[in-house]
Amino acid sequence: MSEEQKPVLIREKMEVCELDRVRLSLMNPQLIEQKKEERTFDAAAKPYLELTMKDGIETVWDRFEMQQPPCKHCETGLSCSRCAMGPCRIIPERNRVRGVCGADADLIVARNLLDMCATGAAHSDHGREIVLTLYGIGKGTVKDYVVSDREKLIRIAGEFGVDTKGGNEKKIAAALGSAMLEEYGSVKDSIQFAKRAPSSTQEIWAKAGISPRGIDREVVDSMHRVHMGVGADYQNILLQGLRTSLSDGWGGSMMATEISDVLFGTPVPNESLVNLGVVKKDHVNISLHGHNPMLSEMVVKAAKDPGILALAKKVGAKGINLVGLCCTGNELLMRKGIPNAGNHFNQELLIATGALEAMVVDYQCIFPSLPRTASCYHTHIISTSHKSKIPGSYYFGFEPENAYATAKAIVKMAVENFQNRNPDRVFIPVEPVKVTTGFSVEAIRAALGGTFKPLIDQIASGSIRGAVGIVGCNNPKVKHDYGHVTLGKELIRRDILCVETGCAAIASGKAGLLQPSASALAGPGLKSVCESLGIPPVLHMGSCVDCSRILHLAAELGNALNVGIHKLPLAGAAPEWYSQKAVSIGSYFVASGVFTVLGVMPKIAGSPPVVSLLTEGLKGAVNASFAVEPDPLKAADLIADHIERKRTELGI
Repeated sequence: MSEEQKPVLIREKMEVCELDRVRLSLMNPQLIEQKKEERTFDAAAKPYLELTMKDGIETVWDRFEMQQPPCKHCETGLSCSRCAMGPCRIIPERNRVRGVCGADADLIVARNLLDMCATGAAHSDHGREIVLTLYGIGKGTVKDYVVSDREKLIRIAGEFGVDTKGGNEKKIAAALGSAMLEEYGSVKDSIQFAKRAPSSTQEIWAKAGISPRGIDREVVDSMHRVHMGVGADYQNILLQGLRTSLSDGWGGSMMATEISDVLFGTPVPNESLVNLGVVKKDHVNISLHGHNPMLSEMVVKAAKDPGILALAKKVGAKGINLVGLCCTGNELLMRKGIPNAGNHFNQELLIATGALEAMVVDYQCIFPSLPRTASCYHTHIISTSHKSKIPGSYYFGFEPENAYATAKAIVKMAVENFQNRNPDRVFIPVEPVKVTTGFSVEAIRAALGGTFKPLIDQIASGSIRGAVGIVGCNNPKVKHDYGHVTLGKELIRRDILCVETGCAAIASGKAGLLQPSASALAGPGLKSVCESLGIPPVLHMGSCVDCSRILHLAAELGNALNVGIHKLPLAGAAPEWYSQKAVSIGSYFVASGVFTVLGVMPKIAGSPPVVSLLTEGLKGAVNASFAVEPDPLKAADLIADHIERKRTELGI
């Protein structure tokens, strides 16, 4: 093992697992059963929740309970700690109506929301790493990766005005990578992929002053505006939030999706398995968790190395079993068919199987407490990003230039850890569920015969009333997976096609909605269409960065009909969102003309004008708005009513 492939154990603030005896003493069987049912809708997760409560192993639900009751000022967005004159809180009944700087409730709430949008554009930084790898392939500095979809490389290069004559793959990769990297801090006041949107949608952006520019430019602009003494008009601040989010969705995120396809292959429908039952008792189990597919692609390759497989047999395992988690798992699921163990709230429960040798993480949605959970078992937490070093983890510095060597060292470490497993603690009482995944825009078009006209015809005839993008996360304020699954079932029952990404898609997979047989739960029109095409009524479109695929699909439909996205019978929903990137995603959906329903109230209730602007006022600017509805059945009513209005407006 060379010097750069040696792990570093990050021990600062390391906490060793100890059973919570106080909590254990209060946990009677009836209380455990009650909490198990209250916490999750995921049937495969329930035995593990029971196990962790009996053993006193802390999970996300326990930490949520410990934080109750929440601070009402923070919850409504009425607190500000932007400068050293504060922190400030707006408390009208105590005559605290302005912060020290003079900011009122509307400004404080708007600044906080813009900050979330800018922070939430994190997917765009993920995109930068993917594009840098493409550029490195072209320049010859990155040798472990190859272009897997040459046709898409050439097609996208054409969009960016890159000369593709002669077909020199490396030259095209270098030129396209360079052109995309320039888009991050662009001085041309536009981004290339935004031109995919219908012209009328682009005109709406121009009129509202929110045409997306380079993502880095918008984030810095936003950070400047939220600095004390700069942005003071809450409406102007919120419009910048839309612009920043558009630069993420149509810029950095779309680049991440498209170049991931170029490098690793454009997804096509494939079958696999999901839930915690994908862990194998007699194999070395390695989970790949996070959001960037760069390392995981190499781990897949390393796990097939003959020397590594021989080592696995030597330590007593039958083989190596890779499983995904969250969005890195989604990337592997849709391209490689690698089973997915679950979404955001399954990560601690996966360790509780007692059969996980290593959890390999990159960044985003990773609990900092994972090493503490893992210390209750033999599991290694292996971090790989210099942006996301985790106390208590083993850190491998991963770069595209050393990708395979690092992946091989990680897999070897996991295999060697198999000998430390305690067989008496292995707990796998559930069976995995079959799923069909990998519905990229290209795959959907191909399934329809090379054109979107058949889908448009089905919508026009009423067999399909419309389509909804259900996206987002898990949030302990909502019963785990309940919002996603209940909303999805209700919409397909009403003949509304669902397209999903991220944790929402995995929730549907665990509930059996990503199988063609789930068409039995759909209304007669959607059922007929699904049966004729052999597809599920809920289509898995990828990881949460792949929400940009949903944008692209909406743009294709709008362009085919020569109308703006806002005129289409489409909607978006995020029933269990929690993160800043979800704020960015929701904002670029709305700014693109897609009515979007949230299941969790953002921290804006302290400013009625901000609430009014986001739920009503934006209709005048972008012809779409947000709504908040915690009850997924009522959310389905809102969405169905919206879709029917759009159908009426189109005359269908």
